[in-house]
Amino acid sequence: MRSPLRDNADARALEQTPLENLLTATNAFDAIRLRADEDPDNIALKFLVPGDLEAPAREVSFGRFMAACYQTANMFHDHGLRPGAVVSFLLPLCEEAYCTIVGGEAAGIVNAVNPMLEDWQIVKILQAANCKILVAAGPEMSPEIWAKVATLRAALPELTVTFQVGGGDLADGIKSFAETRASYPDDHLISGRRIQPHDIASYFHTGGTTGTPKLAQHTHYMQASQIWSTGVAIDYGPEDSLTTGLPLFHIGGSIVCGLVPLAHGTTLVVLAPNGYRDPSTVRDMWRLIHQHRITILGTVPTVFGALLNIPIGNADISSIRHGFTGGAPLPTEVGRALIKRLGKPLLEGYGMTETTSFVTMLPRNGEAAVGSAGIVMPHCRVRAVELADDGRIVRDCDVDEIGVVIMGGASVTPGYVQEQYNADALLPDGWLNSGDLGRFDGAGRLWLTGRAKDLIIRGGHNIDPAVIEEALHRHPAVELAAAIGKPDSYAGELPIAYVQLKPGAQASAEELQAFARAHIPERAANPVNLWLLDAMPQTAVGKIFKPALRWDAIKRVFTELLAPVAEAADVEIAVAAGASDVHGTLATITGTGANSNDELKRKIDQILAPFSIKYEIKS
Repeated sequence: MRSPLRDNADARALEQTPLENLLTATNAFDAIRLRADEDPDNIALKFLVPGDLEAPAREVSFGRFMAACYQTANMFHDHGLRPGAVVSFLLPLCEEAYCTIVGGEAAGIVNAVNPMLEDWQIVKILQAANCKILVAAGPEMSPEIWAKVATLRAALPELTVTFQVGGGDLADGIKSFAETRASYPDDHLISGRRIQPHDIASYFHTGGTTGTPKLAQHTHYMQASQIWSTGVAIDYGPEDSLTTGLPLFHIGGSIVCGLVPLAHGTTLVVLAPNGYRDPSTVRDMWRLIHQHRITILGTVPTVFGALLNIPIGNADISSIRHGFTGGAPLPTEVGRALIKRLGKPLLEGYGMTETTSFVTMLPRNGEAAVGSAGIVMPHCRVRAVELADDGRIVRDCDVDEIGVVIMGGASVTPGYVQEQYNADALLPDGWLNSGDLGRFDGAGRLWLTGRAKDLIIRGGHNIDPAVIEEALHRHPAVELAAAIGKPDSYAGELPIAYVQLKPGAQASAEELQAFARAHIPERAANPVNLWLLDAMPQTAVGKIFKPALRWDAIKRVFTELLAPVAEAADVEIAVAAGASDVHGTLATITGTGANSNDELKRKIDQILAPFSIKYEIKS
């Protein structure tokens, strides 16, 4: 095990050694290869049978995994994948997906795509990536994914080959992944390639809420730097086993719980092909920890929150050394309850797709600071600054002064594939504007205080949604809480909240609203409305999807305002809101009925004109 990482001073001391002297390799392929050479019989991947605790796991050793990665790289190379060219994949959590990432990066650029996106969104991503080779789950593995492949192939004639994983009928331009790969060498790269540190390794799509994908580029050196720094922070080693159920199209699954632990010889215990979307993974988690002697428990806050509702029973979870989480803020009350439940530290971290992985994390041997995103990790750079309107850095913020969080260093993206997005994100001297707000305390710990665009601005007064959410999470019946601003013609926005209750719990919206008022110190932050939801909208990686809540709030507000007009004109008015490539958010007002005419449109315009939200009227 490594030396203790207790505080900011320990992290800074590690920086006395140059980063290049700390890396075992300057790319993930070589880092994992070296680990496989050192201990080929250690288990790299352990695939569990979801819902069946007694079924034997399928184990893949490091030696076998690396051989398969060589074959995958060679197959891709033989089909035209070169440095600068792209292979995209649509796969659940399976061995072929991990081989596609590691082997694909050795041949060219890998673009992992969310298979749950709409067909048109996937088409846009593949077009932006200039993808020529596609790997997709066949009908025997995932009928839902394979059903999309026909649409993709029709829309993208530039695809030269599609490799089918898991079995199914083949056709022109479609080849079996397994059968094709089997004929290639498994002990060397036929390309003879020497991977250069600043070659592009992968594209990850982000910003999909607008419908226009931004593809963040990762270099091989970015990934190598994170293999070292995240490895130090989480303390991965060959004696460890890590739960993973995060999808591979997200850095949480592919980097934090993928390339990084593999490069340190850690065994990945893959919970289910659909990860945490399979309900058995959370239901059985404590017993799986007992059965497989899990040492590191890593997942997103929503999963940790759900685990609190599952009794440990007779399961022995003493093998856990610590847990870690990221991807979204962890509610303070959930964090405290988890530390008590685990009896071990819970490390909270912070990072972005554009930074490869974590850039801050609570030190694993330090004092608990629930709610903090931790100290700046060794050889990462993070500041809280005041930015001018034109994006210039004015100054660094003082201790405990809130500013915009910016990141720099070896793990930060060189930019997006589409250069038009770089101007707002990339600042001078290699700094990245996160768009998040935060402050550093006297111990060098970062506390995120909200996202600039997530702020509720009530009559010019900034309200942090976390103030409302933290208060509601103290209520024993609350599973998830999210606060946003609903549009208001006078104040601009008014704070509201959405709540999902714990299974079997009961509480009325009125009760929760009163509870919030009693626990929120700032009167202006008291939610004017609170709505209960059966299920909180979430992204594929377990984050609360706030855009959907904003769209719902717009629909509720506009529908209520337009109801008298609809009744007077004897028409039906329907309101919908969603993402817009041009406006960010667009409301659509549809009037149906005999009196749906220009006069009705004029009245609708009169009512909605005071709002900043863009809308269109259809009849």
